[in-house]
Amino acid sequence: MTLNKPIKIVFVLPTLFAGGSERIISYLAQNIDKNKFDATLIVVGYAKDSAYEINNINIIFLEKKRVLNGIPQLFKQIKKLKPDIVLSVISHLNTVMAYISILFPKTKFIARESTVLSVDESIFNEHKSNTLLSVLGRKRFSFFDKIICQSKDMLTDIENNYNLNNDKLIVINNPITNTFTIKEKQINNNPIRLITVGRLSKEKGIPRILKLLSKLKIPFHFTLIGDGPDREEIIILIQKLNLQDKITHIPFTKEVEKYLIINDYFLQGSYVEGFPNALLESCVIGTPVIAFNVPGGTKEIVINNVNGFLVNDEDEFIEKLQTHREWNPKTISDSVLEKFSKRKIIGDYEQLFLEVIK
Repeated sequence: MTLNKPIKIVFVLPTLFAGGSERIISYLAQNIDKNKFDATLIVVGYAKDSAYEINNINIIFLEKKRVLNGIPQLFKQIKKLKPDIVLSVISHLNTVMAYISILFPKTKFIARESTVLSVDESIFNEHKSNTLLSVLGRKRFSFFDKIICQSKDMLTDIENNYNLNNDKLIVINNPITNTFTIKEKQINNNPIRLITVGRLSKEKGIPRILKLLSKLKIPFHFTLIGDGPDREEIIILIQKLNLQDKITHIPFTKEVEKYLIINDYFLQGSYVEGFPNALLESCVIGTPVIAFNVPGGTKEIVINNVNGFLVNDEDEFIEKLQTHREWNPKTISDSVLEKFSKRKIIGDYEQLFLEVIK
């Protein structure tokens, strides 16, 4: 590889739905140094489903409903593009790319994982599946040249449970992808305003947040932004807990910043996290967070009494919610701005790409 020739990178996503992995990787593909890298984004899903606008790079939609249906086209595109590096995300797509990599020995393949896998399996999949895809999935990491972990917990988990050498693993956190307005001062709403932004799925722990809110002794209003497979179950629970008048549900909005600014606390009920982007954005804006101390990237963002509270149980969660304290929005924002800046995180990715093709 000559220094004056851009490194060809193909980024592969299952879809461009509104989600953390989709946003981070499409953002990365558009913002890496174009003097050093020639980026193409391949999306297995449909262009009509895109939640994100993509500019200034080559983007290819395979227009397939499922990743498995897109395997022949993925193979054809990689053969045609002849990239130096292929980076894929999310476990089921990474499984497919692992075995495609066998057919392209001159190309470096990198996987980016999205959660602490063993915890996710232990909570939501009591019995590991023995289907062919599951068996192949458990062996996928041995085929990659590098595996990107979003947090230290994720790296330790993969190292311990998949028998991998540490030199194959690297931690790269998620960047702050937008320019946000920082609150000028703390907002003390009455009633207190609380917000959660995230996918409505089991690992996000929305039901336990709702159950905790039903026990609050102070007036509140809770805004829930997000959609997902557990939507109907959550709506039923809201009614069962008689919280309809205290909750606003917004399935999707491009104005998340506006809502984060006007709230007093961001609440995270997750049982496991990869790297919580909405929580990070809340800190950037200057809205403090209350989150459970769970495996994943949350503990790498939240600093107790600086940008919020990291709690160990539900009683402590309620206690922090009902305890008034003064917050400095600039202090909250400063705690994350440099550590997770676009410049730093994209620089970490670019350094990885340069090293992997040496």
